[in-house]
Amino acid sequence: MANELCLDILGTSFTIMADEDEAYLQDILDQYRVAVENTQSISGISDPLNVAVLTGFLLCDEINKMRQRAGEDETRRKGEALEAEQRARNLIARLDQVLEKKTGNG
Repeated sequence: MANELCLDILGTSFTIMADEDEAYLQDILDQYRVAVENTQSISGISDPLNVAVLTGFLLCDEINKMRQRAGEDETRRKGEALEAEQRARNLIARLDQVLEKKTGNG
């Protein structure tokens, strides 16, 4: 079911329709407002179009950095899993050696 969200930001007002929950849409709008305010405070830019463009750019930068970190975390987890598997194989091999000696098969 489509929900309407009225956007009134940077001197521009319009309504969008989305299939997302109303609370979710409001949360996204609130996050964007905070991002716009941060952009204005760190850049000193006051032109609404420039602020909107720079905010979009900064948000894309943040998304890419998060994806990069997530990829690095995934690579690290895979490495840790392989290391744990190798340690387990080494322990099994040692146990096999000990058991073979005790049973006289070695």
